[in-house]
Amino acid sequence: MLGTSLMNPPIQSLHTFPYGAILQGHGVQFAVYSKSATDMRLLLYDNVDDLNPRQIIEFDKANGKCGDIWTLFIPFIGAGQLYHFQADGPWAPSEGHRFDGKARLIDPYAKALAGDYQHGRDGIVRPPKCVVIDDDFNWDGDRHLGRPLSETIIYEMHVRGFTQSGTSGVEHPGTYLGIIDKIPYLKSLGVTAVELMPVHEFPTNHWHPDDDRLANYWGYDTLAFFSPHRGYAAGDEPGCQVNEFKQMVKALHQAGIEVILDVVFNHTAEGNAKGPTLGFKGLENSVYYHLEKVDRAIYSNYSGCGNAINGNHPVVREMIFNCLRHWVCNYHIDGFRFDLASILSRDRHGRLVPNPPLVETISEDPLLADTKIIAEAWDAAGAYQVGSFSHIRWAEWNGRFRDDVRRYWNGYTPSLGEVATRMAGSSDLYQSGDRAPYHSINFVTAHDGFTMNDLVSYNDKHNEANGEDNRDGENHNLSMNFGHEGPTKNKEIEKLRNRQIKNMMATLFLSQGVPMLLCGDEVRRTQMGNNNTYCQDNALSWFNWELVNRHKDMLRFTKGLIKLRRFEPSLRRAEFLSGEVTDPLRLPDVSWYNWLGHPVDWAHDQQTLTCLFGGNLASDDLEAGNNIMIVMHSGWEPVRVQLPETIIPAQWKLVIDTAADTPNDIFFEDDGPKLSSTNITLYGRSLRCYVGW
Repeated sequence: MLGTSLMNPPIQSLHTFPYGAILQGHGVQFAVYSKSATDMRLLLYDNVDDLNPRQIIEFDKANGKCGDIWTLFIPFIGAGQLYHFQADGPWAPSEGHRFDGKARLIDPYAKALAGDYQHGRDGIVRPPKCVVIDDDFNWDGDRHLGRPLSETIIYEMHVRGFTQSGTSGVEHPGTYLGIIDKIPYLKSLGVTAVELMPVHEFPTNHWHPDDDRLANYWGYDTLAFFSPHRGYAAGDEPGCQVNEFKQMVKALHQAGIEVILDVVFNHTAEGNAKGPTLGFKGLENSVYYHLEKVDRAIYSNYSGCGNAINGNHPVVREMIFNCLRHWVCNYHIDGFRFDLASILSRDRHGRLVPNPPLVETISEDPLLADTKIIAEAWDAAGAYQVGSFSHIRWAEWNGRFRDDVRRYWNGYTPSLGEVATRMAGSSDLYQSGDRAPYHSINFVTAHDGFTMNDLVSYNDKHNEANGEDNRDGENHNLSMNFGHEGPTKNKEIEKLRNRQIKNMMATLFLSQGVPMLLCGDEVRRTQMGNNNTYCQDNALSWFNWELVNRHKDMLRFTKGLIKLRRFEPSLRRAEFLSGEVTDPLRLPDVSWYNWLGHPVDWAHDQQTLTCLFGGNLASDDLEAGNNIMIVMHSGWEPVRVQLPETIIPAQWKLVIDTAADTPNDIFFEDDGPKLSSTNITLYGRSLRCYVGW
């Protein structure tokens, strides 16, 4: 009989495409799309710092061009070879053409870049050079982890910012390898997935020699979609970022942690008509970008960043599919979060359309079937599609959850119905579309906006360091400083802020849906009131590892919340709650009560809410869960709460009390005090959670 290893050999992870630089035998096959180019050239370089190529080779139009695909085979070169493309064609901006025969062009399918912008006396902009890559890597049997979305806890983080601070103590700060050194911390926290802010190649310096703007720290300014960012590599060999990135993914998978990428298929670093020609503009501008109908020299700006990718053009759509497959097959990526995803819902003329081809095909692509796909379901041109983005497979960043939770706890008083709906999985947004609670990615804070600490420390944004006179960043933050703007030595204010953070953290992890935690919120990381640190590559943005000890009470509390969520199936239902009683031995799967223990009057009751998530205690199912009771009060003054009579048959233990000091704020090992009375007192702005059986 054949052994298992022979019956089920490991799947070969390499996945190649008909474009880019492809290793073949003793040479490299180059292939690039351009419909309107009249001539195409390949520029080969010996060194990263070379201003000019060692060799320029013309593509053979007669024998090397097939349709709109230009191909060229070069023998006796291989992995590590540096190159650019160069294309001749019409310069007719009003017709959408921006060919420049002198421009050095990045290959849209480049698998790695090397170097930075270079500026010669000839005025030619020289972007980073493309690198020929050998994709082979010893994965040691690594596969996608395939964790169900309903079981997922996401940690949004910046690769560089996570370990760049001198307080991190890692050997290679600010790199993919630095993350590997901090995997024990991620495991101890309990998160199941990291969502990495953009790792696709983006500029590390500016294309104009006199441009002294602050750096694009976040990375939402893509140069090459198939390339991992070279700035996060520890080594300096061209292309070394490829293997280092794979080492990071492999190590995270070994720790049981999935990797989700934040991808930016909505605009590029080429900007508007004033921006440089770096690749897409010089190869087929009118195909890759949305252009205005009347004057095609003007770029449609649905992204707010100068241009917008024309994702539903068949050629661009193919590139995006190939890119996603490349990261899934060659890097073992577990999922994607699509930045400003509503742009992907616009047709070739910029109109929002139902069932857009790109969005629908991503959800049905067989090579992406095991991945998580998450939309930021809005764009900068007014589209807001939270709850209606697309197909059953698409999850969404739930901006409504963020806003309603902030309103409730920071005193902006939404109706209790809004808070309850968010905690129950946002059925108003997702149920009618045949989706599930886990299609709601719940968050209170994200990279874009205040940190959790700053949300309770500042009434207003303070973005002066960005050099835009505090005009940039969101003005509608739903924040509160509780008596003092910024850091304070007032112990009462600090105590209240700490409690408010615990309240919002607890609401996040006790709600149905998928929680997403912003890196550093678990230790009260601050950005000093800056809610738009896209250009702050400094201590303002970096994770300060001294906070792990300074705010160890908050870290302990967050770990406890995550442990509770992972242990209790009642908090992560795969189906929407009905409120119906299906078994007399059980509580309804959800029920809501006011401070008197009566069913909530949704039109009039305010501030105080009791939520009961009924478990499956009588079930033989391994996922049978306990009953969960959450009692929350957003008013300033204490309140006497009568718990509902329906809880009496069960026994209850306290697991969370945000008004208590550590270690009595959260109980890890079923050692919390038993509930002895159905009449309890809640402090102002506090939450308690009980587990019943």
